[in-house]
Amino acid sequence: MKITSVTVKKIEKENSRLKGIASVLLDDCFAVHDIRIIGGDKGLFIAMPSRQTSTGGYRDIAHPINSEVRQMFEKEILEAYETAE
Repeated sequence: MKITSVTVKKIEKENSRLKGIASVLLDDCFAVHDIRIIGGDKGLFIAMPSRQTSTGGYRDIAHPINSEVRQMFEKEILEAYETAE
């Protein structure tokens, strides 16, 4: 599996931890939208798309199964964030 495209929309709101929203295209045939780019205490990180459950919690809709794939997503998305206008 390869990430073939990353699109990032920066969000410029003061005092907001949300820094951007990314969409990723995998192997030119599967898209994952609404990946959030969050500013944390230790720098930027990504949060996968999620929805609210009936109990008020949140559950990821799509997510990497292992740390290697998560690191691949994070690297590609954060690199695209740094070059986005």
